[in-house]
Order: sequence, then C-alpha cells, then structure tokens
Amino acid sequence: MNLEQIIREQNPDIIDVRETYEFAEGHIHNAINIPLGNIPAHVDRFREAGKPIIFYCRSGGRSGQAVAFLQSVGVKDIYNGGGLGEMMAITGVNA
Repeated sequence: MNLEQIIREQNPDIIDVRETYEFAEGHIHNAINIPLGNIPAHVDRFREAGKPIIFYCRSGGRSGQAVAFLQSVGVKDIYNGGGLGEMMAITGVNA
C-alpha cells in the first residue's frame, strides 16, 4: 500500500519532526509536531497508536532518522513521508 492509500483509507497520524519554529512556518493540516530530538520520549505512544504513522520533515532526512530509530526499538506500521513538499503533493493540501 502506498502513502496516498494509507492517508485516504487508514486515517494515519502524521508527525512533523521539524523544529517548532519550522512547524509554525507551515505544516500539513492535522499534523502533530514532535521534533526529532523528542521522538525517543514518545516511543510508547507510537507503539500503542493502533494505526499507521507517517513522519515528515523538510527534506526527508530527519523523518528517515525517526523511522529508523523507531523501527530499531520495535515500532511497527511507520512510514517516512519525506519532505513537506512531498507530503503536500500526496495529501493535496498546501502548508
């Protein structure tokens, strides 16, 4: 299943791992801001989500780090949505 299908059919959580000031400049509608450095504090939340989680950032690097870390601690059903521009294209929504 691709990210468009997941967004359309499964109502995932969308997590923006950029810094708070970056998030304030624009973000995906309904995204939750959890900066990359704070991801470890939310491991249990992600494990217990019960639905897919898509992470994104400015270019896909930090979201890739978040996904890699969470996979290493056993979190499942998580995806790297890439950068903000990619997520806007996938969701069809401007920041």
